[in-house]
Amino acid sequence: MDIQNIKDLRDRLYGNISNIIVGKGKTIELIIVALLSKGHVLIEDRPGTGKTMLAKAVALSMSGEFKRIQFTPDLMPSDVTGINIYNQKEAEFKLMRGPVFTNILLADEINRATPRTQSSLLEAMEEKQVTIDGETLKLREPFMVLATENPIETTGTYPLPEAQLDRFFMKLDMGENEKQDELSIIDRYINSTPLNDIKPVCGIDEIIEAQKAVSGVYVHQCVREYIVDIIMETRKCKSLVSGVSSRGTLALTTASQAYAAINGRSYVEPDDVIYVAPYVLSHRVCASGYGTSYKRGLEIIRNLVSEVTVPIENWEL
Repeated sequence: MDIQNIKDLRDRLYGNISNIIVGKGKTIELIIVALLSKGHVLIEDRPGTGKTMLAKAVALSMSGEFKRIQFTPDLMPSDVTGINIYNQKEAEFKLMRGPVFTNILLADEINRATPRTQSSLLEAMEEKQVTIDGETLKLREPFMVLATENPIETTGTYPLPEAQLDRFFMKLDMGENEKQDELSIIDRYINSTPLNDIKPVCGIDEIIEAQKAVSGVYVHQCVREYIVDIIMETRKCKSLVSGVSSRGTLALTTASQAYAAINGRSYVEPDDVIYVAPYVLSHRVCASGYGTSYKRGLEIIRNLVSEVTVPIENWEL
């Protein structure tokens, strides 16, 4: 698959999802970047902002399998991964696969479950496999977790462990709607729900081909050093308790490649890195005295990026 095909794929997905979700162009585009980067996305915002509907629209825009888990305090890890159940008639154990065996998994209100249940997704998100009673089972390709969460100040929520946050490729929010957007929502939903009529615009094989093509987008040595300089700044920053891990370094590189590809380029520019960095890195840092506020994380990363010298060499292939 060439770059123009990737751009066309992006346009089809973007147009289809935009028919359902009003005024969230940036969020939709970033989710497409994460999908083409083989990454998972965490969407945080208050209830009623369209997080779940956005995740459904993304999943239903592809022809693959889609499953949903509604996270609650009584949800068990086996409800996510699956469990071996003894069949008395056949006198043997039979594996009942959990909803994690799918292409797109919607983990709705993930921070309403206990940390133990949240952690049941760790192996699946990182290694694309699940271990049940000592048996390791591979997940389908592609596999993407779209998780939603309410702000941690909301009653009945459990903050996600840092290990799990780091496995999310991006963390996004829905943002506020303008007046015209709210009017458009009324017009679009007053008589029916467009989500009921959404159709797939691409196949799973096409997504896999695009993911492979994204990994071939050229990253010049000076851009690679620019990415590493940003990461090192997070580790040296005195206002941060912890900086970005090496997983974050790779995520920023891949996100930059995917963003360049959907914009029709076969090489990464520093502006690609600058654009995606806040969404890829903000949830991977911990600021002393400020908790893990999403907006605070974005502010920190934007400030750090602005202080790193941008390469001016010819970074084209």
